Amino acid sequence: MTARVLMVQGTTSDAGKSTLVTGLCRWLRRRGVAVAPFKPQNMALNSAVTVDGGEIGRAQAVQAQAAGLAPHTDFNPILLKPTTDIGAQVIVHGRAVATLQAQAYHDYKRIAREAVLASHQRLVERYDAVIVEGAGSPAEINLRANDIANMGYAEMVDCPVILIADIDRGGVFAHIVGTLALLSSTERDRVVGFVINRFRGDLALLQPGLDWLEQETGKPVLGVLPYLMDLHIDAEDALPRTATGSTDAALRVVIPALPRISNHTDFDALRLHPQVAVTYVGPGQPVPPADLIVLPGSKAVRADLHWLRQNGWETALQRHLRYGGKVIGICGGLQMLGTHVHDPDGIEGPAGSTPGFSWLDLETVLEPEKQLRNVRGRLAQSDAPVTGYEIHCGISTGPALARPALHLDARGPDGARSADDQILATYVHGVFDSPPACQAILRWAGLSQPQSLDMVALRERGIDRLADAVQEHLDIPRLERLLAVDASPCIP
Repeated sequence: MTARVLMVQGTTSDAGKSTLVTGLCRWLRRRGVAVAPFKPQNMALNSAVTVDGGEIGRAQAVQAQAAGLAPHTDFNPILLKPTTDIGAQVIVHGRAVATLQAQAYHDYKRIAREAVLASHQRLVERYDAVIVEGAGSPAEINLRANDIANMGYAEMVDCPVILIADIDRGGVFAHIVGTLALLSSTERDRVVGFVINRFRGDLALLQPGLDWLEQETGKPVLGVLPYLMDLHIDAEDALPRTATGSTDAALRVVIPALPRISNHTDFDALRLHPQVAVTYVGPGQPVPPADLIVLPGSKAVRADLHWLRQNGWETALQRHLRYGGKVIGICGGLQMLGTHVHDPDGIEGPAGSTPGFSWLDLETVLEPEKQLRNVRGRLAQSDAPVTGYEIHCGISTGPALARPALHLDARGPDGARSADDQILATYVHGVFDSPPACQAILRWAGLSQPQSLDMVALRERGIDRLADAVQEHLDIPRLERLLAVDASPCIP
């Protein structure tokens, strides 16, 4: 068996590549097609633990869910997790292999290409269809040499490409025509059509532009996807742009927008909760009044600790705790709440140690071997069930761990709680996605009657909405021909 491969590339970042791949995977699954997602190279700090014990981009884990599969490292063989503006940890087949500066990685791509092609080959041998997501834009001409993320990959495996563009940003026709102009002739030839994303308004007013685009390029518009309000799909990397929740929400949650914040999808359940208002606070912004402050995960804990101090967070946290506020630290946030973070091997930056906030009597040593596991357990305070995952280099020790935050089924106690019950810290990501655990934590934070919110169900409904949009708004006969799918009714 050899799969049909179809790639989705974007005219820009955030054009809708991830969502279109997700929708196509679910649409194909409904048709009874064995489909797998694939992203050759991803740069993101939101990640997930796979069934084979590795790490991939979170968007590919959602796409796997859309395809009815457990996340696997072959779905994202190269993951780059930025540690500075010019450097990143390089993860190959789920395992960290190096931390490289941008120029060094540019040379390393020759090696990374072999990992990409190995995963590609395994997927095409196992599945009927592989839907591939590009990265950024294929028109980034400074990154064309040794490309494995966009047209370089498409040329290597000889697959067709759909180009998607976001009309909500404006300039959609310039984005498409300009992108084509910067491609080589063979690359232009493999673009089989365009999808315009996030359209709102009267389609009849757009039609003259679509007609012009088809005449100008000689390529078809495969469809116009509408702007889907209240679509709840995990973000690949970018933080939410605005605060969520009403100003009179029952519980106010504040989260520092760390320069290297990781796995901020932890807080989607809080952002979407009808009784909670969530605010991300960036550099130079005052810390607003809050009932709960959450210190999130970080890819550069010591550097982000320095950033927090520079931006007045130590004083703000002291004041918050003095007046009875609650604090949660997740992963890197747990490490920050301890006495010290030691990085003797320079895993996340220059080797050395940094004092923590010292509100929990524990210290952390960063070690080369990353801890990667999916976990189940219960909250220590309420016995509410928790399902989540761990991704961290730190090993924490100290008396504070004698009062754990969680009891994990396979690993025992996790995290810590302060003696005054104002601080809770855990290495487990995803604790808010479990409705009983989320309710219990919100109750602890001061919400007297927290409602239940099921993130898993919301995510599943979002995936189905994307598949519905594919079925309704794209050129289904063309997609069927591209993917050799029988023109049969969808499985409900």
